[in-house]
Order: sequence, then C-alpha cells, then structure tokens
Amino acid sequence: MPKDNVPSTPAVLALRAAGVAFVPRVYAYVDKGGTRHSSASLGVDEHQVVKTIVLETGDKQPLVCLMHGDRQISTKQLARVIGAKTVQPCDPAVAHRHTGYQVGGTSPFGMRKPLPVYVERSILDLPVIYINGGARGLLVELAPRVLTDLLNATPVDVAQVADAR
Repeated sequence: MPKDNVPSTPAVLALRAAGVAFVPRVYAYVDKGGTRHSSASLGVDEHQVVKTIVLETGDKQPLVCLMHGDRQISTKQLARVIGAKTVQPCDPAVAHRHTGYQVGGTSPFGMRKPLPVYVERSILDLPVIYINGGARGLLVELAPRVLTDLLNATPVDVAQVADAR
C-alpha cells in the first residue's frame, strides 16, 4: 500500500517520527468482529494480532495491557502483578478520554496521554505482530521489540485462554 493511502493517525505519526519500520495492513472493519475478524481478513494467525486493552485500577488509575488476540487478560493476575486491589476494563468513553482512540481503533502508540503499558511476555517472542494503527480497520505489522523499545512496556504473564466465542 502506498504510504499516502495510510490514515495519518496519531499512532502512524508516532511510529514514523520514531523511525519504526512497519507495514500498514488495512481491512474492512466489522463492529464487534474483534481479532478473529481482523486476522481472518488479513490471513494471519490470531495469536499474532495484539489487542490494546485500556483498563483501570480500583482507584481509577488507567493503564494499557497488550494481549494476544486469542487470549484474555486475567485481571486478577494483572492486579497482583501491579500491586492493585482490582483491575477492570475502562468504560469506552473513559478509554477514549485517556487515549484519544475509539474502542476498536485503540493503539498503544500516539495516545493522548502517556499511560503505563504492560505486554504479555510471550508476545515479545513472536517474529512479527499486528497491532492497531489508531483507526478501525488498520493494523500495523511490526517487530514486537518496538513495544518495549518505544513504549517501555513492562512484560507480564497474565494471559488466559479466551472463552469460547
């Protein structure tokens, strides 16, 4: 895809500004299609599609957790790891306020305010990942080391098998 056809989202601009090599991957967004739809549309393994989940602690401190598309976050384990009493997903309007992105188009790059970022450790072992580029229907293909190099993401072990869908 020509560089000019890629939406100039805050995420894309942040990646370009940092000199990160990435490949934009555009697909037809489907509401509530999730990573199952995006991975099927792009012909990639859902395990390599990384979800950006905005959560908050019991005292309303926001954070981001990056998880495999075919896994869920154990919020109990994440709370233990970060020393919080509880962790739960943010309301979509609250997540938008923190990140500047709509649910379904949330990227960990170019967020409105810097938030602590946690990444499932096994994501860092993948050869390549597909993560949201800041718009619904846009993933960016890049090396997983960018998550720690650019975002200073903290590796955690909080994955659990996703419920049957």
